[in-house]
Amino acid sequence: MDNKKVYLKPNVVFEPLVNRWYAWSHLIAPSTLAMNIVGRHLTIFESYLSSPEIHEEAVRNPKMRGGPFMDLGGGRVEEVKELQKQTIEARKGLIQFARAVRELDVLLQTEAKGFGLEAIYEKVPGILKGYVELYYDRSNSPNFRFFESLLYKSEYYNKDSQSMAFWITNNDHRPFVLSTPRLDEPDVLHLGISFDDPAIDELAKMKRAPQSLDHIRGLLGVSKAQEPLFETFFTETPPPSYERYTGDKIRMRYFGHACILIETKDISILVDPLISYYGYDSDIEHFSDVDLPDTIDYVLITHNHQDHILFETLLPLRHKIKNIIIPRTCSGKLEDPDLKLMFENIGFLNVITIGEMEAIWFGDATITGIPFTGEHSDLNIMAKSCYLVQIGEFKLMFLADSRIVEPSLYKHIQRQIGNIDVIFVGMECDGAPLSWLYGPLFTKKIMRDQDNSRRLSGSDCARGMSLVNIFHPKEVYVYAMGQEPWVEFISSIKYTDVSNPIVQSNELVGACTKRGIVAERLYGEKELLYEHEMSRL
Repeated sequence: MDNKKVYLKPNVVFEPLVNRWYAWSHLIAPSTLAMNIVGRHLTIFESYLSSPEIHEEAVRNPKMRGGPFMDLGGGRVEEVKELQKQTIEARKGLIQFARAVRELDVLLQTEAKGFGLEAIYEKVPGILKGYVELYYDRSNSPNFRFFESLLYKSEYYNKDSQSMAFWITNNDHRPFVLSTPRLDEPDVLHLGISFDDPAIDELAKMKRAPQSLDHIRGLLGVSKAQEPLFETFFTETPPPSYERYTGDKIRMRYFGHACILIETKDISILVDPLISYYGYDSDIEHFSDVDLPDTIDYVLITHNHQDHILFETLLPLRHKIKNIIIPRTCSGKLEDPDLKLMFENIGFLNVITIGEMEAIWFGDATITGIPFTGEHSDLNIMAKSCYLVQIGEFKLMFLADSRIVEPSLYKHIQRQIGNIDVIFVGMECDGAPLSWLYGPLFTKKIMRDQDNSRRLSGSDCARGMSLVNIFHPKEVYVYAMGQEPWVEFISSIKYTDVSNPIVQSNELVGACTKRGIVAERLYGEKELLYEHEMSRL
């Protein structure tokens, strides 16, 4: 088999890890990684080692789903203890960095009283000197920003913390991953390669283009001891042939959650890739990466949350992506890291930034950045964008998890772009509290009532219908609900018929249907064909 050309099995998972924790975007930027190591990982380590039985009980409780509890059955204590020790030793610099951020916050609150800040620079913790700029906002409150491009070139961005775990999946169901480090398992291959390693691309290409085992083994640095497991990831059986779309219509395919593929015979646009693996029987009909084109012209990223930027999907697709479009930000704020820097540092060298109401033209298509409000717990975060995709005269608008807090904004937008043919809107309207995602970035305790009032919430029925009243769409689709089983491992969402997001989205679908508007809450897969001139087949 070594010299024969083989294919990568379609259900091999590319699992990215940072310090053996599942990698999401806040574990890439040095500043947010530091805060998450101290405020999330070390806290969970301590809690588990103190009372593993409490974690075991919490994981079994559906009401605690997605909480800071290790899913290790209350065991493997010595392995957890060893990983904790390794983390503390290997990431001393980042731990000190996080503590220095806390010191700087205290310094500014106690000494920056509206007068000139120049003297305070002398008191900035030493390891932050030269990496921060101090400033006042217009309420005269002090704050600071990072020079992120310098941090990525510093000792605080260490690619040695990154690794990849490869394993074969046979179903859609996985436990929640953000609270449990990845320990050694007999069927999981761990390779100490960074996310920007071109070997990842070469391995991913083997899903469709065969290569010799010797070649790929050498690129990945697979050891002799790892070879038996590594060889199980390959097959001599070719995958099903991919048939490129060549029709004269616009084809929309829903891949689950917020992932939509828009194709014509000339272009392909993929929104918020989060894609199920292929190669096993599933209870739900769904598209997978076998249904993606060989070249993806544009990937659109709406915002910096782990169910919209999923490296597990993006890294294996990197070799196919010609351009990746992201919302523009270079604020340097801890809570709003620069996505362009992040993507470029993990090997995406074709990143395009887009601002609000800016457009990118190609052929007969246009992609326009649309303001994104809500769903970020009232933090001043700019790394978020909705998108208008126009092909010919046909217009689709992807609103992701936007919460329509001020309809007047969209009236202004409508005057510029006109009515929309198809709207996709997220209605996860009972989102997690502020601290669930952003808690480790805060250096002062968040009051419980404040935490619960500032949620990661999408639109409810009333807010969704305000969009319908403004843009007069022919079709409305509720998406980004996190319901598909292959999304639960990152979202922890599991609804019932009486869950508020289901009730609210049912009301919206019903209200639209009464008006003669095609409406549906998407689930699993969906394919539609459209004319270029604003009428559905």
